[in-house]
Amino acid sequence: MSGPPDPAFDLAIIGGGINGTGIARDAAGRGWSVYLCEQGDLGGATSSASTKLIHGGLRYLEHGDLRLVRESLAERAILLRIAPSLVRLVPFHIPIYRATRRRPWQIRAGLALYAALGGFSSDARFRSLPRAEWETLDGLALDGLEAVFGYLDGQTDDAALARAVLRSAQSLGAETALPARFAAAVRDGDGYRVRYERDGGEIECRASAIVNAAGPWIESVRALVSPAPPGFAVDLVAGTHVELDGAIERGIYYAEAPADARAVFVMPWHGHTLVGTTETLYAGDPRAVRPTYARYFPRGNARRIDAWAGLRVLPRARGAAFARPRETTLVCDDERAPRMIAIYGGKLTGYRATADKVAARLARTLPRAPRRADTRTLALEPAS
Repeated sequence: MSGPPDPAFDLAIIGGGINGTGIARDAAGRGWSVYLCEQGDLGGATSSASTKLIHGGLRYLEHGDLRLVRESLAERAILLRIAPSLVRLVPFHIPIYRATRRRPWQIRAGLALYAALGGFSSDARFRSLPRAEWETLDGLALDGLEAVFGYLDGQTDDAALARAVLRSAQSLGAETALPARFAAAVRDGDGYRVRYERDGGEIECRASAIVNAAGPWIESVRALVSPAPPGFAVDLVAGTHVELDGAIERGIYYAEAPADARAVFVMPWHGHTLVGTTETLYAGDPRAVRPTYARYFPRGNARRIDAWAGLRVLPRARGAAFARPRETTLVCDDERAPRMIAIYGGKLTGYRATADKVAARLARTLPRAPRRADTRTLALEPAS
C-alpha cells in the first residue's frame, strides 16, 4: 500500500532573505500556493547585514542609471506608504572637503537631477546648509570643509522588515520551512521534485516552479538542481559595517572613503553609531572602515561594539566593484515558460519590484488564480 502523496505547490522558493520573502508575499498574493525554505534564521545573512537604508539611489546617478534611480524612488514611496512603522525618512548630510574627489558643483548637479527624477516632491528636494549650521552637525570635522548638502532618504531595520514581509506572506497562505536545508531538485515532467533536510529527516514536495533566492549561496543551490539551470560566474561583494559606542543625533552622513571614493554612511543605530561602506570584493576585515569614521568625526567615541559584513552577488567583471552596474539580474531556464528563476543581485529598497518582476515571468507558466492582495497597497506591520 503506497503512502500519502507528496505535497504539491505552485512555487518553491529557496532562500528566506528579503528577496525570497518578498517573492513569497507577491506570489501568495496572486493566489499561488507557495513553499519557502531557509537554511538559517529568517533574514539572517545579507538581509540583516545591510546599511539599513531604503534609499532613492542617489549614488547610481554617477553611473548614469536613471531607470534604477526612478525605480528606487518609486519603491521608497511605496514602502513609506505601506510600512510607515518600519520605514521612515531621515535627514542626510553630504559633507564636501578640499580633499573630496566629487566637487560641490557635481554634488549639486546630482542632487538637482535626483530631485527632478523624484518629481520635485518634498521627499526628493535638497538644500545647501549655511556655515552657521555646520557646528551643529554631531562634531563633524570642520577643517577643510567646503560645503554641506542636505536631503531626505529612508532608513529601516532590515531584519525587522524581512520578518514583516514573511509574516504578511504567511497570512496570505505561504508555507515555510525554517530552518531547513535545500538538498536537491530534479525536473520531473512539468515541474520539480524538491528535497529538504529538516529536524534530522528529509522532506520531499513537488513544485511547478522554483525560485533560487539564496543570495551568496546562489551557485551552491544551482549545483543541486538537475538538469543544471543556466547561470554565470559571480563575485561576492562585501558591504562592511562597524557599530560604535556613542550616538549621533542630526541624521545620516553620506561621506567618501579617502582611498577610493567609495560611499561611507555614518548613522544613528539603536543608541549607537553605525558606520557602513559598500562594494569591496570580499576579502578584508570589517573594522577597516573605522578610521574613516575618525577622519570625519574626530571628537567621536570610536570604541567598537560589533562589526560584520553583508555579501551581495554581482556578475564577475574586471575593475572596482563600486563602479559596476547595480541592476538585479533574473536568469530563467526558459523565458517563454520559466520553471526555474535565479536572482543575481538585489537591493533592499527594490525587493518588492524584484518580486513583481519574478512573478510576472512566472505568470507565463503558473495557473491563473484569484488575486488575494496587491503588494503595492497591502500594509506591512511589524511582526510580533
